[in-house]
Amino acid sequence: MTNPYAEWFEQLRTEYSEQLGAMPLPDGLPEHLRHLIETHDEEAILFMIKLAWQFGAQVGYSAGSREGGEQVAVVRPSNRVQA
Repeated sequence: MTNPYAEWFEQLRTEYSEQLGAMPLPDGLPEHLRHLIETHDEEAILFMIKLAWQFGAQVGYSAGSREGGEQVAVVRPSNRVQA
């Protein structure tokens, strides 16, 4: 069985790997992520991914709203994190 998310992710990785490869990350983040991987802290890794996903959705929604595009309802969990 194919995983549509995995296929989509690989397509994005192919299209944007060069651009994102040059993007600097905050000091210490790569080392922290490596530590989480080595210690098999899946809960923390998933939390980081959920934060990134949520922030990306908020930025995309905000950009679409400013451009006067079609407004799409964004479903947010009731216990969301405010930055």
